Amino acid sequence: MLRTRTCGELRAAHVGRAATLCGWVDSYRDHHGVVFVDLRDRWGKTQIAFRLDLAADIQELARSLRLEDVIRVTGDVAHRGEDRVNPKLETGAVELHAAQLEVLNRSRTPPFQPGTSELPNEELRLTYRFLDLRRRELQRALRVRHQVCKLTRDYFDSHDFLEIETPMLGRSTPEGARDYLVPSRVHPGSFYALPQSPQIYKQILMVSGCDRYFQLARCFRDEDLRADRQPEFTQIDVEMAFVDRDDILDEIDGLLAHLVQGIRGETLQLPLPRYQHREMLERYGSDKPDLRFGMELVDISGIAAASDFGVFKTAVASGGRVRGIRAPGAADRYSRRMIEEDLTRIAADFGAKGLAFFKVVGGKLESTIAKFFSDEQRQEILRAFGAADGDLLLFVAAADAVSSPALAALRNHLGRELKLYDPRELNCLWVVDFPLVTWNKDENRWDAEHHPFCSVMPEDVPLIQSDPGKVRALSYDLVVNGYEAASGSIRIHDPKVQQSVFDLLGISEEQAEARFGFLLEALRYGAPPHGGIALGLDRWVMLFCGYDNIRDVIAFPKTQKASDLLSGAPSPVDDRQLRELSIRVELPQG
Repeated sequence: MLRTRTCGELRAAHVGRAATLCGWVDSYRDHHGVVFVDLRDRWGKTQIAFRLDLAADIQELARSLRLEDVIRVTGDVAHRGEDRVNPKLETGAVELHAAQLEVLNRSRTPPFQPGTSELPNEELRLTYRFLDLRRRELQRALRVRHQVCKLTRDYFDSHDFLEIETPMLGRSTPEGARDYLVPSRVHPGSFYALPQSPQIYKQILMVSGCDRYFQLARCFRDEDLRADRQPEFTQIDVEMAFVDRDDILDEIDGLLAHLVQGIRGETLQLPLPRYQHREMLERYGSDKPDLRFGMELVDISGIAAASDFGVFKTAVASGGRVRGIRAPGAADRYSRRMIEEDLTRIAADFGAKGLAFFKVVGGKLESTIAKFFSDEQRQEILRAFGAADGDLLLFVAAADAVSSPALAALRNHLGRELKLYDPRELNCLWVVDFPLVTWNKDENRWDAEHHPFCSVMPEDVPLIQSDPGKVRALSYDLVVNGYEAASGSIRIHDPKVQQSVFDLLGISEEQAEARFGFLLEALRYGAPPHGGIALGLDRWVMLFCGYDNIRDVIAFPKTQKASDLLSGAPSPVDDRQLRELSIRVELPQG
């Protein structure tokens, strides 16, 4: 080894001992001829002192050092002195008095310094990701990611699961997001697809008798990106045979408790609470609510219909509702202009045509619309919300399809703005009893809420033909701090039931055989009852680290335009490669 210690290792107990350190020059100071360097590696930083009694050539070499040079230093560990201790560093009580110095590699002047608190824009950092990854925060994220992977493997191994790899090159089954396609050279005109998930393969594993499977699976989806999405991502993929829904939820409860204890040293209270999908939409307007704070939706449609306020009355008369939220203590924080411009814009993004409000002042409702409500109606509104002086009440009058997401977005925004929760808290819950299908007005058809393989609540099977919108699936989502952190279902193991769902989705027997024939054939050979779940590993690491962007926990992420700024991918390929694949590229005009 080129080094005997790491840069985060030395303590007062090492004083008087020799040590050799390797790392990057994090900072450089020349103090009356004595050169001080903070040397950094992934373990931490140590101060190096090049004193005046060193040989002239070593002093000269030390003075030539620049930021991010890679060096090797040998010397003796010494106390800094009480007046020079740096409490911000774990090594801050000691320094290394250099005796030897070797420059292992010089660095160009970096476009930004990894140790600075003032970081440049993300585009520059992703272009020079090798520099960005030297930052302590990102190295901590990679360490947490490693710990999550190890703890996951340990947990499932102790519960008799098998880690089994499924193919990366498979058949395109165009359901949900777009596939990434890979052309075949030996089968001209045919394509593989990178897996959106191992869904079909893991179900076949259950038919094969591998009754407890897991995998840290790489997945690929050609979809529009957000802060918590990437075109390629990793999920903790799980499938179990001879189980019901509660068995899977209990198993994942145990995994989460294991992870929370291992990563944060905290005890997660089990079982995690379980809520119905319909209840979450009614109370919070979302099927992935952040329950670190309250602010539940309140329906005042009855009061609104009896008032003289035309907007509210019209909305209720046309089949909509008037619902609102109470922002505690926010009346003084938001002026009328801020409400009408900033908060209304949030609601408008979801189709709301306006945002009404009241401020609670002296036990009364104040607003330009207050005159349209009688004294008794105003008191009823106060009681409905449990409102107190200083509160701000916000209302959307519309159909649930508009008011639910609009109010949910306002609720999340105000929760952050008003600091209504501890950002370090992990609030975990299950949402169950999702609808099996949702109506697609644009395509005039039923779409699967999750995917076409979700099993149906036994008592709802007769409704598949008569009233599909009321059919509940044996599906479940794990929600953490307002994020969907896992999703799964009990699968359909009966080929007849599977075809009835395909029929509902407009997938004929011929189309089903063409797309999913190898799964359907497996189901015909004694498929056991089975179910599973997939947890977004990147998202979980993001939550454990307290970040709000999964790019911060992936070593080499893509941008929101699915570009790798470090390598320049995606990039054109030469004509010879295209000819080998029997492909001709025709770029869109204009």
